Amino acid sequence: MAAIEKRTTNDGLISYRAKIRIKGSPTQSATFERISDAKKWVQSTEAAIKEGRHFKTTEAKRHTLAELIDRYARDVLPQKKGAKLQGQQLGWWKAAIGSYALADVTPSLLAEYRDKLAGGVTVRRKLRSPASVNRYIAALSHAFTIAVKEWGWMEDSPMRKVTKPREPRGRVRFLSDEERVRLLKSCKESSNPYLYPVVVLALSTGMRSGEIMGLTWDNVDLNRGRAILHETKNGERRAVALTGHALELLKELGKVRRIDSNLLFPAKETKTIKPVDVRKPWETAVQKAELHDFHFHDLRHSAASYLAMNGASLAEIAEVLGHKTLQMVKRYAHLSEGHTARVVESMNNKIFGGA
Repeated sequence: MAAIEKRTTNDGLISYRAKIRIKGSPTQSATFERISDAKKWVQSTEAAIKEGRHFKTTEAKRHTLAELIDRYARDVLPQKKGAKLQGQQLGWWKAAIGSYALADVTPSLLAEYRDKLAGGVTVRRKLRSPASVNRYIAALSHAFTIAVKEWGWMEDSPMRKVTKPREPRGRVRFLSDEERVRLLKSCKESSNPYLYPVVVLALSTGMRSGEIMGLTWDNVDLNRGRAILHETKNGERRAVALTGHALELLKELGKVRRIDSNLLFPAKETKTIKPVDVRKPWETAVQKAELHDFHFHDLRHSAASYLAMNGASLAEIAEVLGHKTLQMVKRYAHLSEGHTARVVESMNNKIFGGA
């Protein structure tokens, strides 16, 4: 039920106070100079309350983006992987437009600062890549989603209407046979005894660096030839097959394992138990092997490429690497053309063989 009350001050000024009372909702009121404005407000507000839109809009006017980011950082971020990096990304948004009320954070505003972000220079004095900008967008987008679904601070996420920068096609840098021989030789000659088995594991399983360095003996079954990864990038447990040379290396490593650490590759003489840092030995080995533009993560690309060239399907490669979808492994499709050709040839022989 709505009512509009005419008021006159001692100075003779006239105003109109509108009130809306709807069962189950708090009373809403506002004052206007013209009765036509009061009637319009009553009509739109009653409709918004009945449709469940009014209070979300009110909350969006009451809270700033900085408040949203602070609450998200306190209540949600600690449970997420990569919390430190996402916290830094959200900090950029907070510093840039944190003072804005959520109701004023529009897609056009976000697009404007997306472009400023893309034109910004990183600590390495390089322009941010489209992939990096998209990580910043994803961090804020999830905060908006929580504010919409769980807190009721917003009716919808403005980030849904912001276009993401187009990322270049995924990098596919893998070792040739000659490069692989040179790299493994350099790693075997390294002063760090863990470098060689770490690199062999990466090449034979496609595991990420963090997954390898986080391996513990209680998650490795040498008899069955497998390792269980409990902490992965996509948050799901994954079983990794250990076979051949990699398995033999781990069996040898198990004979001389450290008793003060459960890690396969523990650091030396540290107060806290943590994995060994192979970054410098790795860089030395790459330089000694005369490899150009090759990073540790490219060992994972190499493993995937070898799988493709040896007939594995994209679905099989995705399963080995731990990808939920085939999108990330499509970059290796051209390497499995021989396998695809064999499948097509087999099908044609079956249906046209007697022709």
